[in-house]
Order: sequence, then C-alpha cells, then structure tokens
Amino acid sequence: MNGEEQGLFIGGRRVEPDGGHYAVVDPATEENIGWAPEASRDQVHAACAAAREAFGPWSRTSPEERAAILGRAAEIIGSRFVPYTELAQAETGATTGTARAMQVGVGMARFRRYARVEPAEWAIPPQINEAGPMGKAGVFGALAVRQPVGVVTCITSYNNPWANPAGKVAPALAMGNTVVVKPAPQDPLSVYRMADALEAAGAPAGVVNVVSGRSASVGEAAVDSPDVDMVSFTGSTAVGQRIAEVCGRDMKRQLMELGGKGAALVFDDADIGSAVAGIGTTFSFYSGQICTAPTRVLAQRGAYDRLVDQLAAYAGRLTVGDPRSPETVVGPVISAAHRDRVESYVELGRKEGAVVVVGGERPPLERGFYVPPTLLADCTNDMRVAREEIFGPVVVVIPFGEEDEGIALANDSDYGLIDYVWSGDVARAFRVARRLRAGGVGVNTVGRNMEAPFGGFKKSGVGRDVGSYALHAYGEVQSVVWPG
Repeated sequence: MNGEEQGLFIGGRRVEPDGGHYAVVDPATEENIGWAPEASRDQVHAACAAAREAFGPWSRTSPEERAAILGRAAEIIGSRFVPYTELAQAETGATTGTARAMQVGVGMARFRRYARVEPAEWAIPPQINEAGPMGKAGVFGALAVRQPVGVVTCITSYNNPWANPAGKVAPALAMGNTVVVKPAPQDPLSVYRMADALEAAGAPAGVVNVVSGRSASVGEAAVDSPDVDMVSFTGSTAVGQRIAEVCGRDMKRQLMELGGKGAALVFDDADIGSAVAGIGTTFSFYSGQICTAPTRVLAQRGAYDRLVDQLAAYAGRLTVGDPRSPETVVGPVISAAHRDRVESYVELGRKEGAVVVVGGERPPLERGFYVPPTLLADCTNDMRVAREEIFGPVVVVIPFGEEDEGIALANDSDYGLIDYVWSGDVARAFRVARRLRAGGVGVNTVGRNMEAPFGGFKKSGVGRDVGSYALHAYGEVQSVVWPG
C-alpha cells in the first residue's frame, strides 16, 4: 500500500473532500495503508444530484448496453485481481483465501451475474370485464413491466467491501438505476477501486458515485437527499431503524439486510462432524464477522456433550494470527473498538453464568486486533450473549429437549436472517425448517445457493435480493392495460 490520498468520486470526477482525509488502518498490523476522503453533506447531496441527472439517459439505455458494461467491469476486476485482493486484505484483515475467493472473487462474479439480460415485462392473460361505473364492457389486455426505481443510495457493510457493494450496485445498474455508494468507513478504498473498474468499463459520468466518511452525517445526507428514491442498506438493526424512519417521510423504497443471530438446531441423530464443520465457520470465516453465522447453537440433550466437546476441539485447532500466512485460519477483527466490544460480550457471558469452554483470552500477539475462537456452553436463551449479535468468533450453546422446544427457542429471537437444522432424518429437518421464522434455512449445510432469495424476517431486515430477486428489489412494477 502506498498511502495515497483518495478523492471522492462524484459525477465522473475525482473531487477533493471538504472534510480532508482520515487514515485507513490494517487490522492485522495497525499500520496506515491509505487515506480516505471525508465528504461534507453538500458533497454527498452533490453526488445524489449527479446521479439524478444521469438517471434519465441511463434508464433509457437498453438492457443489453447495461449488461455489456457490467460484463466489461467483471473482466477489468479480473485483470486487476491481485492488487484489488491485496487492498481488500489490508483493509479488512481477511485471510488470503477469503480476500481472494469471498471478497474480490464474489464481487467479480456478481458483476458477471448481472451482465445476464433477463425479461423485464410479462404478458397478463386478457380479462373480460362487464360494464360498470369504471368503464365499458370488453376484453382488456395487460403487461407487467419492471421499471427502475431511480437513484439508489447503497450503504455497505465493512465485513466485505467487494461482495456486499457488488451485490447492490450490479443489479441496481442492470435495472437502469443510478447509484450513490456510501461504503463503511473502515474499508472504503476497495469500493473506490470498484468505481474505477466501472468507469473503465464505460459507465457514463454520474451513473456511479462514491462518497465516504467517518461522520454519521455522510450516511444521513445520502439518505435524506431529495434526489434519492431508494436506500439499500446492510448493517446494524439500530441504524436500519433510523434509516427507515427517514425514508418513511418521503415513502422512499428500502432494502434492508440487518443483524442476525442464526440459530443452529442440532438433533440427536445429526452427523455431529458435519454440524461442527458448519458451526465452526463462525470461528474461521472472517473471524465471525458475518450476519449469517450460526452463532446460537441449540443442541438436543442427547447430542449436547458430544457437540460441545467436538466444537471445543475444532476451535482449539484453528491457527490465529497474520492473515497473510498460509497457516492462519482466524485473522483479526476490523478494529480495536470492535475487539473490545467482542471481549466485553465474552466477559458478560461469564457473569451471566455461561462456561467459557475454549478461548476468552486475548492471543499473545504484538500487533493486530485479534479475538480467539470462543465457545460459551451451558447458556440459556434469555442471556444477552444468546440474544444480541456479537459479530465475532463467539458461539453460544443452549440445550433443548423435544423438537417443539427447539423450534420455540430458535424463534424466540428479535432476529430471523438465516437458521440451520442438522438431523439425520431429512423429513424432520424440512418439517422443522418450515416452522422457523427466518428468511433462510440451511438443512445440514451452511452453504448458499446464490440464486435463492436472501433477506430476513423480523429485525433482520426488509425485502429480498440475490439472483433475479435483486432485479425485483431494485425495480418498480408497472402495469400497462389496453382494450382488446
């Protein structure tokens, strides 16, 4: 990293930020890797105005033209894969495999996915209407047409500065929207590189804008601008609630992917090794900083002791340290403040009566913001560590008896993003899955189908995206009716 100062990207130009620059820090080394721009409210509103001006011409381009630009962007990202991966790793502290495959790799794949043109209108069967006060009798034909929403503000999360923004920007652009991206303050530089790739691919000025900053006023301005029609947000439930309040005043469309406290129900007849490998991703994948993690394990009593023992052994085998080392499985969390927050939850768990089976003590590393894989056993569902999102490599285990009790415990949560079921009885696993109040359920897996709808129940969010569902999320459906 060369520590260069990054400018804002507004209306196709690099703009000097009114608020100066702030340091972006590598979580593994605590070293400054670059300088990100701090936008003012006026500059954020200028970005939204630029997106508004570009919307008309861009929305009138053909889906094929837009797809070609997205496809070229994917190719450009691929040609710059190594420097982009190195930057993503330096910003986030992700392990090399995660930065390559799950950050830049998935980001590139999402641009490629939305370079696929899909139908934007559907014929509706003709309807015979009898004469009445609303019009003449006759046959009426109709079309359902998917139209772009307009200007979309994309507020992205720090845990993946490629996959998360690409999952918003690519389908929004494919639908004919223009975007203002407000990246997380901890790792915004990768998002500016994404904008570079789109510009090089031929995206017209104003179609993509990027504004960043540590001040809450940057995000607020990106939401309250009168030029914004929709807000797509990934982050905490508390911030999502505030955004929803502001959007509600002007009836702005919203897509919210918020917090999670994924319940993993493990029944007596489950393949414990498979369950441990899936649940163990909370320890190993990006240090548990993922909203879909199976962090709240509900173990049937016949499997409880085996599961706790094997999870403890699994956690103890994971190497914590420099994410650039090929031996490392668990890298740092994003910041010192977040490390302190995760540690405070572990201490809270102790005070609440949980048993710290493994982890719980800061690793003896000279630099970096590290939290070891931590397992809290003998928990109850009313403990704060079982109810609140910790967003770190911490798993809590709660015993249950019969099937109905396990389902009730799983559903007794403010969250409902993704739950999981492990059972040797597949019929039971699917029966249980259908009773869980979550936007997604993994049956004997933590894997994802990237065409399946993604989103949450309850305080885990509003709306669905991924695959074709994202095109619906970033579109409005218009009906066109005519006499037959």
